Order: sequence, then C-alpha cells, then structure tokens
Amino acid sequence: MDIIYLSDLKIETVIGVYDWEREIKQSVILDLEMGTDIRRAAETDNIDDTLNYKAVSKRVIEFVEQSEFELVETLAERVVAIIREEFSVPWVRLRLNKKGAVSAAVDVGVIIERGEMV
Repeated sequence: MDIIYLSDLKIETVIGVYDWEREIKQSVILDLEMGTDIRRAAETDNIDDTLNYKAVSKRVIEFVEQSEFELVETLAERVVAIIREEFSVPWVRLRLNKKGAVSAAVDVGVIIERGEMV
C-alpha cells in the first residue's frame, strides 16, 4: 500500500465546548495519510487512476468549515469517515491539531487511524 498525504491543511471552523468557543471560528490543522495503490496511475499518468488529493482536500475543507462540533474527536471521526466512504480509501491516519487550545502547549489534538493497510 502506498500513501498519499496532505500536510498542514489549515481550516477555520466552530469547535469547542465552551460558550465563547461557540461564537467564534478557530483554526484546526489537519495532517492526512491515505492508503492507496498508485501503481496504475504511475503507469497511465492519468489522474482518474489515483486518489485525487485536490478533490479530497476540497471536500474536507468544505465539510470542516460548515461543521460546528464540540469535540475534536467527533470532527476527526467524521472527516475520516468521509474520506473512507466517499473516496473508497481503505486506510486513513488523521492528525487533527487545535493549536492554542492549551496555553502551555504548542499543539494539542488527536491522532486517529481507521481501516487496514492492504
């Protein structure tokens, strides 16, 4: 299995459990690794034979911008489900960073991995 990745995808959204967080947009930063087989695309040099990372990023950005979850855990699960279901990706690892959520930490968030490498 090969991996196509997106790194440092910064998106503004409503996220958080506190009242003040429900009234503003905050940045979340996503790092995605998506398992796929790129051999056919390498042979044909055709975008239709690979996982189109631009289409994935556009869909993820659209979803996250419109979402209003309280927990980063919920947002992470939903993003991974979209990628796996809508783009037929068997394995995804997502790191979701809610920078600044803990004042004494540089980064804070979750890392989840769903599916199986084939």
